[in-house]
Amino acid sequence: MIAVDSNILVYAHRREAQHGEAAFALMAELAEGNDVWAIPWPCCYEFLSVVTNRRIWKEFATPADAAWRQFLVWRKSPANIMLGETGDFEEILAGFVIRPHVVGGTVHDARIAALCVAHGVDALLSCDRDFSLFPELRTRNPFGSR
Repeated sequence: MIAVDSNILVYAHRREAQHGEAAFALMAELAEGNDVWAIPWPCCYEFLSVVTNRRIWKEFATPADAAWRQFLVWRKSPANIMLGETGDFEEILAGFVIRPHVVGGTVHDARIAALCVAHGVDALLSCDRDFSLFPELRTRNPFGSR
């Protein structure tokens, strides 16, 4: 199963962003396909936070209702599942957050990595290199290196 990180969601929604058109096509392929794919719940929250943020997008920030509708398009894909905490999540997360260099914003990445590992994700599609701190999770940048 493939999981999608928030940066891919943001690029797909904000097509003027770097990799926007390619991310849009990728998300359309996932949403319209038959293969099971996933979004970790924290990536949903981060997507909504980023695309509605006026400090980032100024007067062109996405209105909250439009951002939510976009999320629902992906969520309602028959092949989509949302990744939440499992019974063994606490143990997996603990092993990730006590590592060197997992501080500040990287704790958020540890949570996403732990969710993916707990659900047996084969690869997380992401442009974020911080996931290299969690070798248990295979990541793939669908746009090559940045």
